[in-house]
Amino acid sequence: MTALLGGWFIAWHNSLQHEAIHGHPTGHARIDAAIAAIPLSLWLPYSIYWRTHRAHHASSAITDPYEDPESRYLAAAPGLWASIARQIEAMQATLLGRLIVGPPITVVRFLTAEIGRVKCDGGAVLRDWIPHLAGCILIIAWLRFCGLGIGAYALLFVYPGLSLSLLRSFAEHRAARLPGHRVAIVETRSLLALLFLNNNLHAAHHDRPGLPWYRLPAFHRRHRARLLQGNGGLLYPGYGALFRRFLFKAHDHIIHPDHRVKAPDVA
Repeated sequence: MTALLGGWFIAWHNSLQHEAIHGHPTGHARIDAAIAAIPLSLWLPYSIYWRTHRAHHASSAITDPYEDPESRYLAAAPGLWASIARQIEAMQATLLGRLIVGPPITVVRFLTAEIGRVKCDGGAVLRDWIPHLAGCILIIAWLRFCGLGIGAYALLFVYPGLSLSLLRSFAEHRAARLPGHRVAIVETRSLLALLFLNNNLHAAHHDRPGLPWYRLPAFHRRHRARLLQGNGGLLYPGYGALFRRFLFKAHDHIIHPDHRVKAPDVA
């Protein structure tokens, strides 16, 4: 029960962070950031999430591994490290793998990239991480006061919360030749729509990223035909359909279709 409620709480907060990036709930950037920056998930500084997600929306080539910072796709490349990267991504290509091994892979990959970023711009890394770590200290102090260990919190709150968030993102984008066909729609009126703050209506969100979550369903209904025409009919009739289709089957090829010719090995 703790894992169910704790996971829901963390995933819901992640949805709130997403709303704050797009100017909600108050419309005042500093207030929204103050609400969203509370590091309940511990591993992801809000400033980095804000920056990469804004870049994701600004990209003209969503899903492209070189253009979209939120892309899960890879470019074909020779060498040992490229082979390891393909094997890691293959582990979470199915929905089952995404939910079970996706959380630790996501965290480790992110932290590894941050360590690499220290070499390029250590000052920027400090600006992102010092406020975040200060918030984490407060969270951990509160957990100690409540008698909940950091290990139990990671296992019963952070892990299932990230797993639920990865369920949302699993099929919201799919690589296609036309960039407009890369944004999906998952039509559901279940509790998951509330958990994700209607971000499952992802084509509507990309069409009007500044629209608050509670207005997305009505906007989707009014413009459904246009949105489906624009995204090439990339529609899933709920998360049950995703489980039936992709629980043991890869959602897509992990190599992006625009980058399936291997680049030369550069020393």
